[in-house]
Amino acid sequence: MAKTPVLTPRAEDFPRWYQDLINKAELADNGPVRGTMVIRPYGYGLWERMQAEMDARIKETGTQNAYFPLLIPQSYLVKEADHVEGFAPELAVVTHGGGKELEEPAVVRPTSEMIINDYFSKWVQSYRDLPLLINQWANVVRWELRPRLFLRTSEFLWQEGHTAHATFEEARDFAAHIHRKVYEDFMVNVLAMDVVPGRKTAKERFAGAVNTLTLEGMMGDGKALQMATSHELGQNFAKAFNTSYLSKDGRQELVWQTSWGSTTRMIGALVMMHGDDNGLRVPPRLAQIQAVVLAIKGDEAVLAKVREVGDRLRAAGVRVHVDDRTDVPFGRRAVDWELKGVPVRVEIGPRDLENGTAMLARRIPGGKEPVALDALPGMLPGILEEDQALLLKQSRDRRESRTSDVSTLEEAVEAATSGGWARIPWAVLGEEGENKLADHAVTVRCLVAEDGSVPADGDAPGNVAIVARAY
Repeated sequence: MAKTPVLTPRAEDFPRWYQDLINKAELADNGPVRGTMVIRPYGYGLWERMQAEMDARIKETGTQNAYFPLLIPQSYLVKEADHVEGFAPELAVVTHGGGKELEEPAVVRPTSEMIINDYFSKWVQSYRDLPLLINQWANVVRWELRPRLFLRTSEFLWQEGHTAHATFEEARDFAAHIHRKVYEDFMVNVLAMDVVPGRKTAKERFAGAVNTLTLEGMMGDGKALQMATSHELGQNFAKAFNTSYLSKDGRQELVWQTSWGSTTRMIGALVMMHGDDNGLRVPPRLAQIQAVVLAIKGDEAVLAKVREVGDRLRAAGVRVHVDDRTDVPFGRRAVDWELKGVPVRVEIGPRDLENGTAMLARRIPGGKEPVALDALPGMLPGILEEDQALLLKQSRDRRESRTSDVSTLEEAVEAATSGGWARIPWAVLGEEGENKLADHAVTVRCLVAEDGSVPADGDAPGNVAIVARAY
């Protein structure tokens, strides 16, 4: 009889495969309220590693972390019309507290532009107070009609940065710096994700922004996923909250602002971009466990060697977990670590001890081979870097092979609805064509310049639209 697969094959049912993997790799469960999720320890460990990597990059820009309240007075939301209109369908509103009806309803934050700007207007008095660079790690609530774990949930975790600057140019340059040096650097060099940096069209930009910069990734099924965004807010919120400063020339000037964010959606991207029919594949630079050392049997000599190897690998700078649970069948444990995508397994049994070797299983390229025990500390760091590079290459190869250059709306739709992306001149597509794409559940993910760079203007000559179906 054929062996029943642990996961639904991706080619058979990609959404079911995704749900199976999240469940069996113990990443998350559905929460008790529709659209919420419980992030399990292994999934939260991935988020903690993402937090640590991004937080370090954010702080290198001079940005400091702070915290702002979860509840926002409803009256705040009417101060910036485009912003409130963009979020109105997703709002959760608290009308009662302490057993009484509230005098003013409170909105559970869908984002924090409103409350943060209220405090920016108090904190900024002079040009000496600028730039003001603030980030917070928090949760937000956006009432999703079609929730999916990590990708779209009613409550999710994220970081949101908010800044105020003296000039338009400073704000523009800071938004671009976050886009490329924080987000893109992290995604490419830690998540091993090939992403396309670009500019959103007016239709797709953030509510209340004058420009939105995005990073788009191609998932394993060819759909796009917006990975993170950085927004130029212009002076829209400064006008709404009268956030102004006394300039060096003695004039009252409105500040120029940015906001930018990334979320636990990146865990979903990790699954869909790097996962295969055997489970998750975690990039070594991200993995909280880079190597697991498994005892095949409960022999005392084996257990002692497993623990010794674990110590030696830690000393070599490898993040290691020792699995000496010999009361659990070895095959089951091996499958569980495969599902969780740990980059390397080092398997040691009595025969291996006799030979002075271990069986080395590499999750990312696949395959097993015996290696000398003494050689492991010297070779594993290099192997992990090889596998990190391989994941990025596979991600890039997928996008390049499944992206078509087209010259008509019809060709763009065909490419996007058959499991790929299309590149089409924006001068050919335009806003009218963008509206027609919606009839086919296709969107313009971003605009890029002819050379692949981020265009300085949405209507710059030579701009190319990246068109795809998206999550």
